[in-house]
Parts: sequence; C-alpha cells; structure tokens
Amino acid sequence: MSKLLEKDISCPYCGESIDVVIEILEENQEYIEDCQVCCRPIVFNIEVAFDGSPSISVHSEDETY
Repeated sequence: MSKLLEKDISCPYCGESIDVVIEILEENQEYIEDCQVCCRPIVFNIEVAFDGSPSISVHSEDETY
C-alpha cells in the first residue's frame, strides 16, 4: 500500500526550496521530476527501510552518488 508524503526539498540546480508530494511505495524507487522554479530535472531516490520508514535524497541528473 502506498502513502503520500509532503516534503520540502532544495533544488540541486538553483537552490530554491520547493514543496513536493512523494508517493511512498513498499520498494525503493528512483524517478525524475522537474524543478518548479528553474525547470531542470531533479532525480529523486526513495529508499524504504525494513520498518517502512522512507529516506529521500535528491540530486542533479549529471551528479553521481
């Protein structure tokens, strides 16, 4: 079962703080969403721990992690 989480993130390109709504699924996921300010693609990585708690990180498309 998925749930929605509202999160305030900082764009890796322009640095602006933006509110996003993230759907938390039962498995890890990665997707791209454009910044609402500068329109550049932000890569979202959502990892779900064994207890179901999500860990959310964002980075630019050309950034390796």
